[in-house]
Amino acid sequence: MSHNLAFVIEDDYDAATIFVTALQKNGFETEAISTGDKALERLQEVTPDLIILDLHLPHVNGRTILQTIRADMRLSDTIVIVATADPRMGDLIRAQADLVLMKPTTFSQVRDLTARFVKKTAG
Repeated sequence: MSHNLAFVIEDDYDAATIFVTALQKNGFETEAISTGDKALERLQEVTPDLIILDLHLPHVNGRTILQTIRADMRLSDTIVIVATADPRMGDLIRAQADLVLMKPTTFSQVRDLTARFVKKTAG
């Protein structure tokens, strides 16, 4: 079982719980972060292997976080899955994300999709 680190950057408690549990089922150690400013702070301290990122967050939006991740060479191998209920915004950032997941999602969808990335982050 892998011990890769995943961040779940999501302000909705129920969605964050689904994402965290699905990632843990795939062997990830997880950290849930509920605000954009805290996410940016943690990304300065830690390099996660995978991030599930909501776009509509308090304090700093997910689009800004995604741009910050993509501009930081230290995070160049970090896989970013954007989870959003906003299809227009999802289309706008599709090229920057490794995957755009439209909400609502189910536990099994997230588990199965993140399982595909386990091999990419193993090492």
